[in-house]
Amino acid sequence: MTGKPLDGIIVVALEQAVAAPYCSSRLADAGARVIKVERPEGDFARGYDSAVRGESSYFVWINRGKESIALDLRQAGDKAQLQALIRRPMYSSRISPPARPAGWDWDRTPCARNFRDSLLATFQATVKRVHCTN
Repeated sequence: MTGKPLDGIIVVALEQAVAAPYCSSRLADAGARVIKVERPEGDFARGYDSAVRGESSYFVWINRGKESIALDLRQAGDKAQLQALIRRPMYSSRISPPARPAGWDWDRTPCARNFRDSLLATFQATVKRVHCTN
């Protein structure tokens, strides 16, 4: 224990891009144990550059203090492993589609029913295209 406010909290983070990884990095900074779930090929941000011992500086910065596991959520065994992880935490974060893998069939209702001691947070960014004409 570090004496930080979130000591003892386990966060299972299904995330990529910016919003959710930044949020879970703040939770890790506050003492939570953050387990980042990546696709089998890993988070695409790992390859942005190779500035930090062969990994992307962005990836290293945004994922500091986290553990990482690669799971293929289309496979029953990996999905069961994720469910086992989620049964333990008090907080889970995930990013909404399009990051949700094909075959992912969980929604909030079964999560709320099956994982009563967990909190599921969803982060979704909406990008609107703006067309400028002269």
